[in-house]
Amino acid sequence: MKPLSTESILPRIYRVQQSNQETYDTWTLEFEPVDDHDDFSFTPGQFNMVYGFGVGEVPVSISGDPTKPERLIHTIRSVGAVSRALCLLKKGEEVTVRGPYGTHWPVEDSVGHAVLIVTGGVGLPPLRPAIYQLLANREHYGRIVLLYGARTPQDMLYTTELKRWRARFDIDVETTVDTAKPGWHGNVGVVTTLIPRANFDPQHTKAFICGPEIMTRFTILELQNRGVTTENIFVSMERNMKCGNGLCGHCQLGSVFVCKDGPVFRYDQIQPFLSKREI
Repeated sequence: MKPLSTESILPRIYRVQQSNQETYDTWTLEFEPVDDHDDFSFTPGQFNMVYGFGVGEVPVSISGDPTKPERLIHTIRSVGAVSRALCLLKKGEEVTVRGPYGTHWPVEDSVGHAVLIVTGGVGLPPLRPAIYQLLANREHYGRIVLLYGARTPQDMLYTTELKRWRARFDIDVETTVDTAKPGWHGNVGVVTTLIPRANFDPQHTKAFICGPEIMTRFTILELQNRGVTTENIFVSMERNMKCGNGLCGHCQLGSVFVCKDGPVFRYDQIQPFLSKREI
């Protein structure tokens, strides 16, 4: 792990430029810098520490386009006091941001390979920057497949963007929901049910996974059944991160701290921990 730079440690003030409600409990916020400083650069998979004045600070994955560093974008789910306050921010209100922190998806290391992305629920925002980068350099990769699952159609994120990606001829997009009411004409079932019929060569595929831990476990099993090797499977373990620097211990996973050593791991590096449910 490389040492933190002064720029990543010091908080910088940003104001809300745009707020878009994705679902009943999830918002996408676009921030602009208050002070004049360089555009925010990051690699797909990294996160920031976002501080809401008077309420506290939380780690949030960056969900914007790494090729457009002038736009700092976070998709936030309201699950606690701090995230709820951030979701309710209005245009012009301010926060502070520290970062970027953490490891990243191996997009550049996947050149020449097919890429399979499997995600569920709010696991899509941490992967969206990787999708942007893959599509921006589309000629360097083989088949790109996105499998995305949500609890219901109303819980799906980025629905307009999903339709736009699906309309392209250079990426395969399949979505599914756990339950649906009449009127839904798509797949029904957990996201792992999409893997057996997905079109990819397991011997030449890098797999990126982000979602609930139960989804991650069964996704890995399905990929292994298809013949994807453990060194070609990468997972984001964004669980219980709080302080962002390994002091509080909330994100400890065996001998590693997700916020310092992750959040993106190669599966064979954390395989022993995922096989022990008590960790």
